Amino acid sequence: MVGTPIGIQVLCTNPNYVIQCNFPLFLISFFSNMEVQILCTKLIKPYIPTPPHLRTLKLSPIDQLKYPIKAAILLYYSVDGSNGSTEEVERRRMDRLETSLSETLTRLYPLAGRYIKDGNWVDCNDEGVEFFVAKVKGCRLSEFLSRRDEMIDQLSHLVGGEFTSPIVSIQISMFDCGGLVMGFRLCHYLFDAFSSISFITSRASTARRRRGGGVRMDEGVIWPTFGMASILPLPENDSDLLNKMKPMPCLMGIDNYVTRRLVFDNAEISELKARAHDPSFPRQPSRVEVVSLVTTLIWRARMRVSRAKHGRLRTSVASHSMNLRPRIVPPLPPWSFGNLQSRVKARFTAAESGGTTELPVPVPVPELKVLVGLLMDSITKSKETIVGREDVFPTLLRTRNESNEAAEKGEADLFMFTSWCRFPFYQMDFGWGKPVWLSRIPWAYQFTFLLDAEDGDGIEAWVCFNKQDMPLFLQDEDILPFTSKPNPSGHMVI
Repeated sequence: MVGTPIGIQVLCTNPNYVIQCNFPLFLISFFSNMEVQILCTKLIKPYIPTPPHLRTLKLSPIDQLKYPIKAAILLYYSVDGSNGSTEEVERRRMDRLETSLSETLTRLYPLAGRYIKDGNWVDCNDEGVEFFVAKVKGCRLSEFLSRRDEMIDQLSHLVGGEFTSPIVSIQISMFDCGGLVMGFRLCHYLFDAFSSISFITSRASTARRRRGGGVRMDEGVIWPTFGMASILPLPENDSDLLNKMKPMPCLMGIDNYVTRRLVFDNAEISELKARAHDPSFPRQPSRVEVVSLVTTLIWRARMRVSRAKHGRLRTSVASHSMNLRPRIVPPLPPWSFGNLQSRVKARFTAAESGGTTELPVPVPVPELKVLVGLLMDSITKSKETIVGREDVFPTLLRTRNESNEAAEKGEADLFMFTSWCRFPFYQMDFGWGKPVWLSRIPWAYQFTFLLDAEDGDGIEAWVCFNKQDMPLFLQDEDILPFTSKPNPSGHMVI
């Protein structure tokens, strides 16, 4: 990467936009003929100022459990065939995106505020959402997507604001061909996957209405419920629960990890189904079962990596995220905003495999169907468990502490998974069509994200591993078929 600072001054008279002028502008080189040029950055305020009585938002105890990161989501849009020059199309798009964001923030006003660490609250002061505008030079979007697996480690340049104070940062990166990438960074203190999709859906519907075309005024409009601190408070008999939180394991830093993307198409998922179930299984697997198949395949491969490192098969836990909202009684208000995800844990104890001591012949890892059964049993039990509002925080705290403590002591291997499959990210139409791809960016933790593939049937697995172990993982007998094939664009998945 090469960065060359130059200067720029931007003027704006719209009172809803605050533009930082005379800031450095950087040219970021990805490869020989491609650069990302940051044109300007703005702070977009709510269209209508937030009233004084809504100025303070106390974070719920659950939100306070989350790690201080800004998670990234990137949506990729191809050329829409709009009339006019590329410059005219870009100008209309930017105007629509900025104005619709300002209108959306009127309803989602805390997102324009600032998080106050001392006290764990949000000052809803309307300082604004950070908004970057960038230009991608020397490459068409189609060319970029054809080399996406070569570019995974560079995707963070398409979404700025990782370490800045705004709760939300958005970067629009425009290609010469008319395509663009819309990158979001969302503070984990306020956002889980459900809240993220609520915000982006509301933004997209507002942008479409500004373009016209017969969109109903109420279509996609979301009025979220904030204030989970009062709805899900700490138990009265144990108000000191927050002090019982176990710290997360120490991370080694982004330079010690590498992320790779595996693509499982529909035919390959059918093969996994045959391995994990009786071939005469009378129905097609649900999406949850499909996600479980991919999860357990990766879990099994990571167990082999662990066995190779430690000389024996170790106890391991697969921990998967699950939306807690449908299980809470009494039911929460619609579009409850915040972090309301629990974790489902499937545990394989090495003793059950026939031995835990070091042997001349390594103890084999369990069959795929065994791990699928463990995970599906855990998911089923979790779905059937109803949680009272007063028990939500103690339940989540216990789950988090168990995971962190086990990982820190090294008693078991902990493999973390999150699935965004069937979240409607591929339906996010801002007025120029739906995205052609969805991605994350690399992160500094051993974690696996599962996303819907472009065709809607397959699954992409974004696997993060430390650099020393990733080669062994990619050569695993279960994983190798997915690392030695072309991806849909004709390039190798590496």
